[in-house]
Amino acid sequence: MKKKYITAIIVLVLLTGIYFLLFHQNRSLKFIPENADVVILVDTKKAKRQYIFSVLTHPSKWFEGDKKDKNKISISDSGVKIPDFLQIFHLKNSKFSNYYTILELDDFQKFCTLLKQNQFINKGAQGYVKDHYVVYVNKKYAVIGTSNDEFIYIADFLKKNPSNKNTSADRFIKGSLGSLSLISGKDIQNFDINLNDDEIEIKNEKNSADFNSMISDLHKKAQFFVAELDSENIGKISAVFKENITESTSVNHLKMSADLVEVNDTIVSYGYDDNFNEIEKVTYQKIIQPNYEIFLQTSNPDKTWNYFRHKKWINAQSQFTAIPFQPNTISQNKNTISIKSVGKFAKLNEIKNQNFVFIRNNALLYSSFKFLNNSVLRDVEYVFYGNKSSDYTVKIKFKKEKYPLILR
Repeated sequence: MKKKYITAIIVLVLLTGIYFLLFHQNRSLKFIPENADVVILVDTKKAKRQYIFSVLTHPSKWFEGDKKDKNKISISDSGVKIPDFLQIFHLKNSKFSNYYTILELDDFQKFCTLLKQNQFINKGAQGYVKDHYVVYVNKKYAVIGTSNDEFIYIADFLKKNPSNKNTSADRFIKGSLGSLSLISGKDIQNFDINLNDDEIEIKNEKNSADFNSMISDLHKKAQFFVAELDSENIGKISAVFKENITESTSVNHLKMSADLVEVNDTIVSYGYDDNFNEIEKVTYQKIIQPNYEIFLQTSNPDKTWNYFRHKKWINAQSQFTAIPFQPNTISQNKNTISIKSVGKFAKLNEIKNQNFVFIRNNALLYSSFKFLNNSVLRDVEYVFYGNKSSDYTVKIKFKKEKYPLILR
């Protein structure tokens, strides 16, 4: 009997340990400032469970050798307190690309060592800097951001003891791996973030829209970029860039298609020969440029055209200069305005009367935009945005590999 009791106690202790390690959560959020207008949460306990399940269901992963540098500090031993919910936020009226997260520290020196091992450069008052990331560290907190623009505001926020202003995770997340929340006053619009085998999916709660057949159809075509949007979606996307296009232009429908091509660019320069006669030198370089066609339907074409003129987006040669890739032509016909690249252009397909944006990965991007040339973006197959009625979905599809995303 004693053996049974001992076994039962051991099992109970193990189950209790598993519960606290993988399931028990502190759902209070200390690090969401009051003027945050975008909040992203990641459920770290759920991520742990998903990782363990993926390891257990992929036995070949068990026997892979450990290729990590034993001298390098791991995240679990980096001096950071791993929160139950990683809290990432964007502040109202800050730049679109400025996002931050705050982490509590157990060991200041360990965390600084981790930064140095990952090639972050200590620039004193500017923080630790690497590429597009900035980290400010004190003895208690680490603030990680894509800019240091709001570090003074965040430092002031931390001085006011954020633990006294706890917000519950239940306001933002309902069982998904992560969440994206858009905040406008007292209104909060929540979107679930889930990590599948080879895709990241973001969609609003109770979403019943099925975009699979549309994605399959778009994926079969060779175009780099295809989009079709109504006035509501045009307004929402343009608002992200602080430009209310729909109200200013009366555009109520947009359709666009684009391909990427590599072309020879002629460079003409002048020099002098031995007799000081001016000579022309012609050289060539390969550049990447898009071939595209854009179709704008408007209820007031004169208003649209005058708005473009006022913004100085149409020059004397009838080129649309807001698109930096020249040359192109812009023309007006009844209630439509079209913009086409000169020469070949990506011909628009039939109008689907749906709202979507589809971007296919293309190796030509990496030679033109060096910041895109990294292993994560190279593995992306396509990005899709779709909207039907009140349902919104974003899918980031990655190339199929031996292991699911969480194990890569």
